Amino acid sequence: MDKASQKTKKETVRKVSFPVIGMHCASCARLIERRLKRVPGVVSCSVNYASEQAVVEYTPEVGGKDLSDAVSELGYKAILEKEVEKESLEDIEKIKEEEKRKELDDLKIKVVFSSILSILIFLGSFPEWFGFLPKFLSSSFVLLILATPVQFWAGRKFYQATWSGLRNRAASMDTLVAIGTSAAYGYSLFSTFFGGHLYFDTSSVIITLILLGRYLEAKAKMHTSSAIKRLLGLQAKTARALFVKAEGFKAKNWNKDGKYEEKDIPIESLEVGDIIRVRPGEKIPTDGVIIEGLSSIDESMVTGESLPVDKKIGDGVIGGTINKTGSFIFRATKVGSQTMLSQIVKMVAEAQSSKAPIQRLADTVSSYFVPIVLILAVLTFVVWYDLGYPKEAFVNMIATLIIACPCAMGLATPTAIMVATGKGAEKGILVKDAASLEIAKRAKVVVFDKTGTLTQGKPKVTDILPFDYSSSSSMGINDLLQIAASLEKGSEHALGEAILEKAKVEKLEVKEAEEFRSHPGMGIEGKVGGRFYVLGNRNLLNKKGIKIEEKVERQVNKLEEEGKTVVFLAEGKKLIGVIAIADVLKNGVKEVIKGLNKRGIETWMITGDSQRVAKAIAKKAGIQNVLAEVLPEQKAEKVKELKGVQEKVVAFVGDGVNDAPALASADIGIAMGTGTDVAIETAGIILLNRDITSVLTAFDLSRITLSVIKQNLFWAFGYNVVLIPVAMGILYPVFGLLLNPALAAFAMAASSISVVGNSLRLKGMKI
Repeated sequence: MDKASQKTKKETVRKVSFPVIGMHCASCARLIERRLKRVPGVVSCSVNYASEQAVVEYTPEVGGKDLSDAVSELGYKAILEKEVEKESLEDIEKIKEEEKRKELDDLKIKVVFSSILSILIFLGSFPEWFGFLPKFLSSSFVLLILATPVQFWAGRKFYQATWSGLRNRAASMDTLVAIGTSAAYGYSLFSTFFGGHLYFDTSSVIITLILLGRYLEAKAKMHTSSAIKRLLGLQAKTARALFVKAEGFKAKNWNKDGKYEEKDIPIESLEVGDIIRVRPGEKIPTDGVIIEGLSSIDESMVTGESLPVDKKIGDGVIGGTINKTGSFIFRATKVGSQTMLSQIVKMVAEAQSSKAPIQRLADTVSSYFVPIVLILAVLTFVVWYDLGYPKEAFVNMIATLIIACPCAMGLATPTAIMVATGKGAEKGILVKDAASLEIAKRAKVVVFDKTGTLTQGKPKVTDILPFDYSSSSSMGINDLLQIAASLEKGSEHALGEAILEKAKVEKLEVKEAEEFRSHPGMGIEGKVGGRFYVLGNRNLLNKKGIKIEEKVERQVNKLEEEGKTVVFLAEGKKLIGVIAIADVLKNGVKEVIKGLNKRGIETWMITGDSQRVAKAIAKKAGIQNVLAEVLPEQKAEKVKELKGVQEKVVAFVGDGVNDAPALASADIGIAMGTGTDVAIETAGIILLNRDITSVLTAFDLSRITLSVIKQNLFWAFGYNVVLIPVAMGILYPVFGLLLNPALAAFAMAASSISVVGNSLRLKGMKI
């Protein structure tokens, strides 16, 4: 396949995340994953048991019904009732909540029903202990009548899942439970008619305890996914739109002198370009740009930034944030699924459903686990039977089948990831996927972009030095500034904006430049007032063959040693002046660098500034390693070089727009931005609050999460390694102890709940 075809194929592949209801263990997730991958047109698929989400990449010919039918065929339910691309995140979340509530209610009824019957069966199975009870309760036929609904009504899902697994050549935890309890029930049924020991109490109590464990686990898991629910709760329900009086249509061609009336309309009715009024204390209904008024807006719920942000005409506003003081009017720029809040919700949902590399170990072990346990159970029965203990052979086989639950292993990583990504979102730290969270823990080198990342990104002109213009006259400061501002007119570069801002303060006329030409990373050139000028850095002067005299060099060196960026202005081949611009470090930069160094992480700064300026700024920040005079298109190459030389995991911290290639080239990209499309596409972690100290928080979140995951995996693996041999009867020769199958069921449930509980500790941890 040629590159063009590959590109076309990549562009046509779509992605959807949707909930799957009814999974009971990690094996269920793998079964669904395998089935979905067989749907024609599905490119890749990942199913997460903890978040109960499936993430599918597919080509356009695949419809929502294709995916839904594939899941339903296995006995599970996919919440994907419409075409996949038309599903609303909020609608899906509501349906998911409703389905989970139904499942919980169903489990509760079955637990209560089977508990009552199991207690009666247990009491009737041991008449020697409970002699005060009616004798008929000990009748084998009565016990059979009581045990049957527990086995086939309360335990029906075990059989359904086992049958689905067999049809797809896969086994799950449900298979072990179905075989173990059926063996106990079947043997007891035979004994009821032909004589022998009864195990109705074993099968019934096991089913009851497993159902109780699943009920408690489901309730605990609901707390792990509360982040998305909270984010969706931020959205306003209505918007106060402006309509032209009499005509009654939306005031998209708005002018403040027109006659308008205001109407509250549902947020779903908003369109791009609508004019909306927001009053003090109201939620901003959607993303947009202020066209009239001033205000102070609390953006903490989206960005994590604690202080309200002042907004004026031309500033952007974010849907879901709260207007604190003034009233203002804004034009909607994004609505529905395109808003920043919707993008955040989507990112958090996908991050919670993604798999970390460390999870591969658990997934691999779990995939072989059930077949191995089946073999061990058969081996246990054969050995004990051959030794002359038929009763113990049967009991130990059942205990081995029941104790070996891969659920805890399946929950170990995803539950921790779910809680961590939710906690990060609350602090304005968006983790794009689980892999990013894990890679951040292994980072040993962090490269910072300078402008807008380490510095405020709002440089100011500090010095203007004109040089001799001709033998008879010299150019004044304002003349120099006017020419530079005219060349920079319309510039979006931070240095250009600083020059234009200074000209505005000095009330200078900014002229139109002719024959304008830009040299990325070096400067610009053009005609102003009929004369040709060059404005830029040393690299541009060298390219144009313009020399810098020694006395000028000394002045420039002094400015650069103060950490100022120097821009040269030349007319033709003659240097006529310099403008010095300074950008101050952000608050907290020194603390961040010191914190990273304490954690054993090496720090670098990358910039297009000269060596002298770069080193001066790096020194103030506490950074020892500097990459200076780097053009924008060279940043990605420099990051790759660092990765090659250092042979360490390299993180890049940039603003998410100009640094997109570098963010993509690093092992982990951290974007300081407001959730732009480029940042979401290229960075693994996005810091919505633009707070540099959040870099440390992101690394700490990664470290603590990985620590919890390792604890979970240790418990999950340790539980099985220790208790499977106990269930097989390894303690009997020395201590005379055997594991009761009912206790095995209790221990199995406890292992899963303990893993979820340990993950939930992340919520209360201070990061």
